[in-house]
Amino acid sequence: MRSIIPIIAVISTAAAHCTRPQLVEAVDAYLKTQTSGKISDLTSRFDNSTWLGYYENGKKVDPSIGILNKPLAITHNRSIYDTTACATYSEVIVNSTADPHVIGTQLRFANHHINKVDTIITKPGDWLFNITGYAYWAAFENWSEIPEAQRDTRDTLKKAADAYCDLFNNPNVTVPWGTPCVRLEGGLYGDPGPNGTCAVGVPSGVPLKNRRYVIDETYGAVDVMLDFGNSQWPDTHEFRIEKGKLRYMDMHCKYIPCYKTFAQILEPYFFTFV
Repeated sequence: MRSIIPIIAVISTAAAHCTRPQLVEAVDAYLKTQTSGKISDLTSRFDNSTWLGYYENGKKVDPSIGILNKPLAITHNRSIYDTTACATYSEVIVNSTADPHVIGTQLRFANHHINKVDTIITKPGDWLFNITGYAYWAAFENWSEIPEAQRDTRDTLKKAADAYCDLFNNPNVTVPWGTPCVRLEGGLYGDPGPNGTCAVGVPSGVPLKNRRYVIDETYGAVDVMLDFGNSQWPDTHEFRIEKGKLRYMDMHCKYIPCYKTFAQILEPYFFTFV
């Protein structure tokens, strides 16, 4: 028995261990693949022995027929790297009049290779989609590296993100609102001034389930992919947290027609950049 335990420990450590440079390299390959449409640049990095699947908008599909086969002219991207969970999240913006997209992708790793791709793809017709607004405000926001002495712990970051997500189904949750705080949703933006608040326009009775996290203390960032409401709409919320308080929330969601009622609730609290 004494000989089995160390072996299991070594296998577990090898499977879980990853470094930031390794994650950065994999994300670079993902971005190259999406730009070129040559999926072999990414599939060569898949770990077939632990493969969990390729997902688009919550549905498992064959990578060979997914959006990665479509060359897209990426105009802006930003990524975070989770060396604890061996995962990454990338926000990809294609600011094009002909074929605009906002894409959020989580990559997960085992044995130093990708073993899951989870992508949420939005385009015209989806929830509040406005590529001009999204591209402008995403570039405007400050998601720069936080000085090491000022970084929040992983636990603090996750609790802040969860508090906001829990609020949708429990109005009594205490959320660590920051001031200023601003939301970017599909292209609509809140008040970017010094008194901007995110504590408005949140519905109730809406469970946010099946949460998948990527947490990066270096950037004070948490991405949460989830199923929105009982209809399980594919959604991603990315949070910037500074000194334990919510600063930015970037969100995009796959459009569902009955979701218009939620848009009507939120719209008075936003303006659109055109």
